[in-house]
Amino acid sequence: MADTSYRVPAATHRGEHVVTRSRFVTTIARTGTPAEAHVLVERIRDELPDATHHCWAFVAGTPGSTAHIGLSDAGEPKGTAGRPILTVLLHSGIGEIAAVSSRWFGGTKLGTGGLARAYAEGVTRALETLPTELRVRRASLDVIVSYARVDALRHLLAELGAVLEEESYGADVRYRVAVPVDAIDLFQARLADATAGEGRVVR
Repeated sequence: MADTSYRVPAATHRGEHVVTRSRFVTTIARTGTPAEAHVLVERIRDELPDATHHCWAFVAGTPGSTAHIGLSDAGEPKGTAGRPILTVLLHSGIGEIAAVSSRWFGGTKLGTGGLARAYAEGVTRALETLPTELRVRRASLDVIVSYARVDALRHLLAELGAVLEEESYGADVRYRVAVPVDAIDLFQARLADATAGEGRVVR
């Protein structure tokens, strides 16, 4: 089974450094899909229109997964920007992440090796101070309980980090809850205990 929780960027974050008068500004953000990553690239191009290059890469999935990745050298020599950026992201331990490295040419050519090191360094530096948060994969379940067991159910949801999505009231109370994937079996067992066997999960 894939990891059910992992770190993701908590906010858009930016770092900057200079290599032989070339200025590099690296922007990192959370992007859960390739489309979101491309939107980020366009936003940075609009925000920093005078940069010589906007090179980028993304990992739109779990940390280290190559199922949904992308990269671009954006006019730099092939393999000197997008690949180094992607390599750092893949080894960062962070998922759903994109990095756009904007470069202003400083008048001195860095060479292919120098460019690759500079782009990788920019991402590495930005990652060092990137705020992250835990992303928990959840599954939606429908739960039916009597009115007398509502408090017990709500207490259980809080204990297991589950989220109440919908609720409806009739002869009983029906909740749609998002339960962490790795806690589903525990939730069902605890639900039976907390409601004296009255609560039931409807799939």
